[in-house]
Amino acid sequence: MQFHHHGYVSGDPRVQPAAGVGLHRPEELPEEVDVLIVGTGPAGMIAAAQLSQFPDVTTRIVERRGERLAIGQADGIQARSVETFQAFGFAGRIIEEAYRITEMCFWHPDPEDPSRIARGERPEDDPAGISEFPHLIVNQARVLDYFAEFMAHAPTRMRPDYGYEFRGLERTDDPERPVTVTLVHTTGERAGQEKVVRAKYVVGADGARSRVREAIGARMQGDQAFHAWGVMDVLAVTDFPDIRLKCAIQSGAGGSILLIPREGGHLFRMYVDLGTVSPDDRGAVRRTTIEQIIAKANAIMHPYTVDVRDVAWHSVYEVGHRVTDRFDDVPLEELGTRAPRVFIAGDACHTHSAKAGQGMNVSMQDGFNLGWKLGYVLSGRSPESLLSTYSAERQVIAQNLIDFDKEWSTLMAKKPEEFANPAELADFYVRTAEFPAGFMTQYPPSMLVAEPDHQDLATGFPIGKRFRSAPVVRVADANPLQLGHQHRADGRWRVYAFADAAPGETSALGAWAQWMAESPQSPVATHTPEGADADSVLDVKVVYQQKHVDVDITRVPRLFLPRSGPFQLVDYEKVYAAHPDEDIFEMRGVDRGAGCVVVVRPDQYVAAVLPLEDTNALAGFFRRHLLEVNRQPVA
Repeated sequence: MQFHHHGYVSGDPRVQPAAGVGLHRPEELPEEVDVLIVGTGPAGMIAAAQLSQFPDVTTRIVERRGERLAIGQADGIQARSVETFQAFGFAGRIIEEAYRITEMCFWHPDPEDPSRIARGERPEDDPAGISEFPHLIVNQARVLDYFAEFMAHAPTRMRPDYGYEFRGLERTDDPERPVTVTLVHTTGERAGQEKVVRAKYVVGADGARSRVREAIGARMQGDQAFHAWGVMDVLAVTDFPDIRLKCAIQSGAGGSILLIPREGGHLFRMYVDLGTVSPDDRGAVRRTTIEQIIAKANAIMHPYTVDVRDVAWHSVYEVGHRVTDRFDDVPLEELGTRAPRVFIAGDACHTHSAKAGQGMNVSMQDGFNLGWKLGYVLSGRSPESLLSTYSAERQVIAQNLIDFDKEWSTLMAKKPEEFANPAELADFYVRTAEFPAGFMTQYPPSMLVAEPDHQDLATGFPIGKRFRSAPVVRVADANPLQLGHQHRADGRWRVYAFADAAPGETSALGAWAQWMAESPQSPVATHTPEGADADSVLDVKVVYQQKHVDVDITRVPRLFLPRSGPFQLVDYEKVYAAHPDEDIFEMRGVDRGAGCVVVVRPDQYVAAVLPLEDTNALAGFFRRHLLEVNRQPVA
């Protein structure tokens, strides 16, 4: 964490100085905003948190509840989400309080007595080392709390506006704020009164029964599995030996349970199989009582018993797999003719079972994807056409999720005798681990993602996939650290220059750095606003092949030692060397002879891999989605 560059900081360094709209933020929800976000779930909160880093963008997030969420339905935090939390500065703290999944146990009917269950497979949760971050279980409410804290500490001093319910919206001819939203107060003396807000853009993150989705005419498409599950968070006494391990339990008596230990050492969640639901059930299964769910759980777990002492929360749901036909307000027949103004995210555009632990995780990536794009358009950094990439990128991911969840939830609902091999469920869990962990997302070529013409220069950084971290050593202070962990959710692009093998003055890296610093065609020159720090849009870093003690910091190109803040202090935290024990060049397949440039989006996805010599390609890539502001070169 960097601070003091604007003057001595004696308090919490996580609290950024107020700036822009945060200097005089009105307590009351204003009648005019740039972005109005509806719903304080994971998708809405991460979008708001990202937008809180854009000081000149007025963003407000409204919630029909009168206060923060006390207990949430979601709890599974996949490794990709923890990577994201690292970017927002709270991964370490949430890991400390969360339950960490390291293994999963699979229980089957005992072959000698099928009325009893017996432990079977016990695979590691991440045997392939997909990520340095763990798979966690923590209440959704705590995740939202951390995003709320990040927003409150941001330059815009953002915080949720509680007690407003969305009633409707309409597009108008107002060229500045063309979306008029009608809200209704839900609490206090003004309960029932309307509030009208005019916005440039609206984000509907208002859940599976989204009124914003309904207002823009987007349609959920998919089917229902006609299978019901009871879910409960409980405190209980039990003789089941694996009560503090994640378990998939299949009973010979019929039915199955997904057991999820919760944070705190005592609470646990059970998804209890309630069986097939008749098409003409008309919601009767949802009236299943907590006592019936507990009884069903005990029947499945025979010969073990669960004596429930307290129920923190419970519900009954039917599995459905649906995704909307679009994620914004541009009808399919009008694609490419106008820019979107209203977006939907999270459960508002994809619903599925809870057992794969994907709802909150995928929803957050929706909001992360959209948040920085809105910030760039509203701050004048990118053209409005950038916003069309949100639906194009995230709808495909949602469909992939639906397809995966159909297979997983179908396997979970199968009876033991329907499996050709008792280990089939465990095998599927291990074989597909990368998908639920959040690492299979790969965006196709677009204005934001380059063609993989030079992928061979860095095979371990697949274009379109998230930037996979690796150890390096920071040259200035000899600190070993993870390179990807330096990628903060501050809205900036990252440009990583991996050094070639040529020495000193003859290196391709040296010529590239000089061009980036001095050429009027450099993306640093053309896309950084006048008067702003040189790294305010593009955060350019270098990774050398040699040991850190062999890198002479005085000979490092000045591009990688930029000056920032009112005192123009030198930033020494952009120069890295390969770690002696875990060489990033080897781990990520970086060409040692040629070196390369790896461009990473603000939401941590690799956008391009390019040769150091092809400066025209680098300049051309950024011109596709960043506006030119005619800044002077760094020199």
